[in-house]
Amino acid sequence: MANRNARSLLYKRFIENNTIDPKLYDKYIVKRGLRNADGTGVMAGLTNICNVHGYVVDEGVKAPIRGQLIYRGYNIRDLVDNAVKENRFAYEEIVYLLLMGDLPNKDELAAFQAMLAESRALPGDFFEDMILKAPSKDIMNKIARSILALYSYDDDPENRSPEYEMATAISIISKMPNIMVSAYQVKRRSFDGASMFLHPLVQGQSTAEMILSALRPDRKFTDEEAKLLDIIMLLHAEHGGGNNSTFACRVLTSSGTDSYSAYSAAVSALKGTRHGGANKKVSAMHECIKEHVHNWEDDGEIADFLAKILRKEAFDGSGLVYGMGHAVYTLSDPRCEILKENALRLAKGTEFEKEFRLLDAIERLTPELFAEIKGNDKVMCANVDMYSGFVYRMLGIPDDLFTPMFAVSRMAGWCAHRFEELVTGKRIIRPAYKAVAGSKKYVPLSER
Repeated sequence: MANRNARSLLYKRFIENNTIDPKLYDKYIVKRGLRNADGTGVMAGLTNICNVHGYVVDEGVKAPIRGQLIYRGYNIRDLVDNAVKENRFAYEEIVYLLLMGDLPNKDELAAFQAMLAESRALPGDFFEDMILKAPSKDIMNKIARSILALYSYDDDPENRSPEYEMATAISIISKMPNIMVSAYQVKRRSFDGASMFLHPLVQGQSTAEMILSALRPDRKFTDEEAKLLDIIMLLHAEHGGGNNSTFACRVLTSSGTDSYSAYSAAVSALKGTRHGGANKKVSAMHECIKEHVHNWEDDGEIADFLAKILRKEAFDGSGLVYGMGHAVYTLSDPRCEILKENALRLAKGTEFEKEFRLLDAIERLTPELFAEIKGNDKVMCANVDMYSGFVYRMLGIPDDLFTPMFAVSRMAGWCAHRFEELVTGKRIIRPAYKAVAGSKKYVPLSER
């Protein structure tokens, strides 16, 4: 009983001592979440890597526009469309673009692809010591720990030279898929009561092919499946310097810490349910809708259930339709549009086409319902998470790997931002926090 009362008191004080009056944020003009009053981000830096463009500010008024995503000056639509037109894998090319600053020629791309392939294998005993002997129920947790552990296998981990930073980045980008799949297999054996199977690496495979080959017991997949996975990886490779995980990477880099610590922090940030982990919420919500909406082709029935979600009467009680809305994009998320188009090609004529139509209905119906029920005229579009989980399911990728796949893809962007922060930042990132606690007079222990 005494212990229970003590715990209850600790919990009460946890809430009391960490609660700040919201009015103080307005009084001291504190921009919570580094956001301006209109939802735009506080300008914290400059970058040459990526432009995430979703609105314009005209005479102080935020105006919605169709979303654009620009990698090193190249529109994401052009990068994807040309890869599809030429029927080739493009993720490795995008990694080169983000790290090197421009698109490679054929010889440069071939050399870079070979470099990535040569670095995929994990260090000797790494799998046994760091993954097999310390399994984790959460693959993101295992990836973050594994990246930190790679520090111990590096002969010169504190080397900050451009050559060494580049070599380290390529090594980690290459190993991430291997770490992810290995961690998942061990998790299956240790916690799911399922068989663990480990395939040897196959030379000459693209990153997308390597992942599907490693995940599937029979190693079989179609070229169309691998190229769709390649597209989703390309779309997730980078998204500007202000997103939470990239900013975390830049913050740690600015302190002068090593690359392994900075990249592990980015993975840990992405894991959060308000960031990359949101795709799990989207997937869970879709399963809930599929269970409770009997006719997936009836807009009225779909709308009725979405209304229950928005009124906090269904799903998780949050009142949110996950997969709808974005911090930057307004009229459209280009990643969502591209993924949706390419997903339809694979879904058409299969058992997945019906589910695709359901997701399309959710996307169509939510904005009007949101405005009606919430009394909010916010311009809203579907974000990439609306269809990413659906694509992963079509490809047979388990839910456990939805966010890890995001991390594997995004490592390229994190590396590019670390490089830029190392070369250009030159200052430790240190925003101010105003202390609002009053003064207290010390009371001796015997008098308390």
